Amino acid sequence: MVATMSVQAQKSPRDMDRFITNLMNKMTLEEKIGQLNLPVTGEITTGQAKSSDISARIKRGEVGGLFNLKGVARIKDVQQLAVKNSRLGIPLLFGMDVIHGYETMFPIPLGLSCTWDMKAIEESARIAAIEASADGISWTFSPMVDVSRDPRWGRVSEGNGEDPFLGAEIAKAMVRGYQGDHMKRNDEIMACVKHFALYGAPEAGRDYNTVDMSRQRMFNDYMLPYQAAVDAGVGSVMASFNEVDGIPATANKWLMTDVLRKQWGFGGFVVTDYTGIYEMIDHGIGNLQEVAARALNAGVDMDMVSDAFVGTLKQSVQEGKVSMQTLDNACRLILEAKYKLGLFDNPYKYCDLKRPARDIFTPEHRAAARRIAGESFVLLKNGTAVGAENLPPEATAQPLLPLEMKGNIAVIGPLADTRTNMPGTWSVAAILDKSPSLVEGLKEMTSGKANILYAKGSNLMSDATYEERATMFGRTLHRDARTDAQLLQEALIVAKKSDVIIAALGESSEMSGESSSRTSLDIPDVQRTLLRELLKTGKPVVLVLFTGRPLTLEWEQAHVPAILNVWFGGSEAAYAIGDVLFGNVNPSGKLTMTFPKNVGQIPIYYAHKNTGRPLHPGKWFEKFRSNYLDVDNEPLYPFGYGLSYITFSYSDITLDRTALPMNGSLTAKVTLTNTGNRDGAEVVQLYIRDRVATSTRPVKELKGFQKIFLKAGESREVSFRITPDLLKYYNYDLQYVAEPGDFDLMIGTDSRHVKTATFTLY
Repeated sequence: MVATMSVQAQKSPRDMDRFITNLMNKMTLEEKIGQLNLPVTGEITTGQAKSSDISARIKRGEVGGLFNLKGVARIKDVQQLAVKNSRLGIPLLFGMDVIHGYETMFPIPLGLSCTWDMKAIEESARIAAIEASADGISWTFSPMVDVSRDPRWGRVSEGNGEDPFLGAEIAKAMVRGYQGDHMKRNDEIMACVKHFALYGAPEAGRDYNTVDMSRQRMFNDYMLPYQAAVDAGVGSVMASFNEVDGIPATANKWLMTDVLRKQWGFGGFVVTDYTGIYEMIDHGIGNLQEVAARALNAGVDMDMVSDAFVGTLKQSVQEGKVSMQTLDNACRLILEAKYKLGLFDNPYKYCDLKRPARDIFTPEHRAAARRIAGESFVLLKNGTAVGAENLPPEATAQPLLPLEMKGNIAVIGPLADTRTNMPGTWSVAAILDKSPSLVEGLKEMTSGKANILYAKGSNLMSDATYEERATMFGRTLHRDARTDAQLLQEALIVAKKSDVIIAALGESSEMSGESSSRTSLDIPDVQRTLLRELLKTGKPVVLVLFTGRPLTLEWEQAHVPAILNVWFGGSEAAYAIGDVLFGNVNPSGKLTMTFPKNVGQIPIYYAHKNTGRPLHPGKWFEKFRSNYLDVDNEPLYPFGYGLSYITFSYSDITLDRTALPMNGSLTAKVTLTNTGNRDGAEVVQLYIRDRVATSTRPVKELKGFQKIFLKAGESREVSFRITPDLLKYYNYDLQYVAEPGDFDLMIGTDSRHVKTATFTLY
């Protein structure tokens, strides 16, 4: 690939200030307001921009950018309209929801996070930027870094799980991948961290719902990933739909100005989410003019879709409800973003018509997507396993995976032969029929070695209306009109002919994602019936689980020999699944969200606090202690959990000192050994517990991790450097402090199975 560098992007901040000041001196009030307007395009076809509904607004200077217009020829056509036909020729931003890939799709973000591989995650964003920029896109609405501890919320699929420390590392990697070297090249695009703030903690797990928490909890448990993205230089921030402290985020000056700009030093611009300003009318804080003025005064700079700024700000300025200084500041920030992208130097920087054929969906990109997908899958059960003492007795059976590539292999289930569901939710730019289904991929991989048999076995669920809601946006599973009994009978006939059964079950891709909250997290009814009957055949069964969130799998864990969670692995998922099933890739994914036993345990997460009446160690139930009558407190699968085709042993922890001064550091070491007969990778996880503090602290917090690859039989010393900065938290007065006292330091394979040492901070 050939990337070009913008001359303008190399100029100094003083040059930028001078240029934008001169430009703004020429702008009318209406043109300044127009820069704050981000409408959706609809379908503009190449050559028709001048006759589109948006064209007149572009000519009048009433548009600052457009989003979700796909195709470099279309984008060039519209950009030309802005540059040549508007009075000042100010170029447009072109944004798109490039969430986990462009046409080459990577695993959904929750799956990506389970790689714990920051280089791989950055690489996925780098490839997405290359492809999107080749098609004219200069701005992506990613990364989404909302911490969430409630899997009922569908958008956990789009985030990085429950932990702020891991989420912060991923935020930095994604920003680096998208923006590269300060967006100088034509294959680097502007990132937008979202949703600021706290969007992942809605009441009842229902999307867009109320969020309410103390400020201490905000900063300790939820804010770190947003701040990490800002520290990494993210160009833009998206406001969230929810309220914060009783004020919608889109009108929350404390959030957008006091925290984001003054405390964190953010210098980019803030955009609303889709119709975010208009929606504040239903929140009940004013009419359209009032909420638009509140948004701008709070520190929001660009209005996505609502037309609230272009429709009301002129009047608000004239009435003194918004100052010209506030309006000018917002306009300047958007012009600065365009300047930093190099669009004033070359409005067609991202409009090279030769690039799509060269840079999109290339063999190299697809190979990377396949490799990274294989890293994201989490082996939940496979016979003898690390931590089997905390799993049901069935977990200690002989390993079933990896499979041999021979004989008759049945692939059964409603998710076995669907191309459109493989990329997962929020794959806006994907060409869905390019992704082979699981059946197609396995047939190709086993050609001449094994015989792949297929039966659908069941529909997605018994309720046809529910299935329709769960298969939107072209992701239909082509509901079968036969009865449940007929579908099951066909599957059992195929199963009886097979040597092993791969059951492709779980969620469809649109059962998670935006506006896809669920109150039941079980595998849908007819699918579980199918799975029960397949197990009754006596044939070995591997559950290949498709999901965008943690599900409740207590029955499956107790009865199914092997469970491989493949999330939604992207455009190359079928091949990546085959790589793991047949042992070409040793699974190394680790969960970044806790899996509950049932929805009654939610919210459940590893970094919980103690109570004054905790259960005593080893106890299941004690009256007048913090527990349930009907189920124990433990999750089904803890945070950080994931098996391999081999095992790893950990030595005891050694510390180079047990007393840590406020201006010093200590080093913790363990020896990690691959005790298996094949090569593999292990995620070594470091947790800390602050034993005594002025405010209550969690029972453990992730503070470090390393993904270590070891050959069979190899050992390696793994070390972590501990500094007082790593021990800081926000106290009751929101001071960021490390307090003297005793700490537990834990290192292990997941949040439950750790070695422990202690040290003192003084």
